[in-house]
Amino acid sequence: MRGYFGIGAEKIHKPMNIGSLFRTAHAFGADFMFTVDSVYTRRRGRLSDTSDAISHIPFYSFPTLTDMILPEGCVLVGVELTDDAIELPSFKHPQQAAYILGPEKGELSSEILEKCAYTVKIPTKFCINVGLAGAIIMYDRIKTLGKFPRPPISSGGSVEPLHEHKYGSTLIRTQVEKFIDIPPRDRY
Repeated sequence: MRGYFGIGAEKIHKPMNIGSLFRTAHAFGADFMFTVDSVYTRRRGRLSDTSDAISHIPFYSFPTLTDMILPEGCVLVGVELTDDAIELPSFKHPQQAAYILGPEKGELSSEILEKCAYTVKIPTKFCINVGLAGAIIMYDRIKTLGKFPRPPISSGGSVEPLHEHKYGSTLIRTQVEKFIDIPPRDRY
């Protein structure tokens, strides 16, 4: 699968929820994890993160929204039950995305929603657990952007075989070296 993604939460305070989200992010191959304006006991969060995700995936703890920095070209996607949100089954995931979920008893702040390029909602009757919502978002991303054969048309039908990728001609890297750019120092 091309691209990358990160996942995080705003104002989360229950350590078991963030630990569960991070363990699931590790399982789905997230490239980074983050929190914004969150207060929880890290030691307790590790109790539900049995994969020790923080040891394997970069983790960023942003004290405020203004401190949050995403990679250049990374699209912020809010996950929230709002009337104008795109329903997840109809959403086309960006190749470079950071998904942000709201707190346990509340919703994403209006400041976060303003920064989001998209807001998506999981079509449920009411809010679900943060860890579960994150798992559904990541599963949908893998399912829609991953290289899987299309599902059968009828129930129990046979699955189409996945055709092997045919590679194009080799890129001569020496021709593009002159275009390599150094990241600005003030961003890091």
